[in-house]
Amino acid sequence: MHITASGAPILFAVLMVVVIAPGQPVSAGQSFCPDPAHTSPQKVPPELVAAVAETFQIDNAVAGASAVVRCVGPKLMACYGGANLNCDKADRRRSLPGATAWCRKNPGASGIPMAVTGHATIYDWSCKGHHAVAGKIVSAVDPQGYETDNWKELR
Repeated sequence: MHITASGAPILFAVLMVVVIAPGQPVSAGQSFCPDPAHTSPQKVPPELVAAVAETFQIDNAVAGASAVVRCVGPKLMACYGGANLNCDKADRRRSLPGATAWCRKNPGASGIPMAVTGHATIYDWSCKGHHAVAGKIVSAVDPQGYETDNWKELR
């Protein structure tokens, strides 16, 4: 270790430059993720409202009131539930009591409204006679069980 004329180690001065000098920009999620407590959707913390609003092109007040965030490892993800988007876990059930009841009243219908199936279902539903049938998958689901199209990574 070298000592300067003032007696302070040079290494200390170099470390100070590294800490103070601007480097890579800090991402919105660095202080929030990864934290096991943040793996399920939760209200957007005040310090992240602006980043969420910018990502979804919505007003800060709307982002703070209507959006949620969660961590996927080190990634900070956000969901804005506007336009009936599902920010909770996807519904992967292949049997829905409400859909079955609807088919009893509408046998053979080629589609079942989302008002009946719910917006969380990942299937296209129809009626085969009086029975509800889960058709093709219309929403991809991530490993944690959330619809991938509804979540965006914050940077």
